[in-house]
Amino acid sequence: MSKAADRQRQATIDRLITSLEAERRRQELSLNEVATRAGLSHTMVMRVEKRDRLPTIDTLLRIAEALDVDLGALIQRASKAAKRTGKA
Repeated sequence: MSKAADRQRQATIDRLITSLEAERRRQELSLNEVATRAGLSHTMVMRVEKRDRLPTIDTLLRIAEALDVDLGALIQRASKAAKRTGKA
């Protein structure tokens, strides 16, 4: 893979995580509440939001389901936004 593709993937992941965190805050949920709903540890959700841990698709799906958001739609928006801003 090219470095440009790597940068675009990372930009997409960053935007996706930013969207999930923004939704958590919009719903006024704590990390603990999301973790409990998602069946994850508080530490895992915190590490994902801090970008200390690259989440698996399962982890992202669990967080999205806990927030009642469509992960596929978030990924599409994040990918399109990364392409538009020239992060590729």
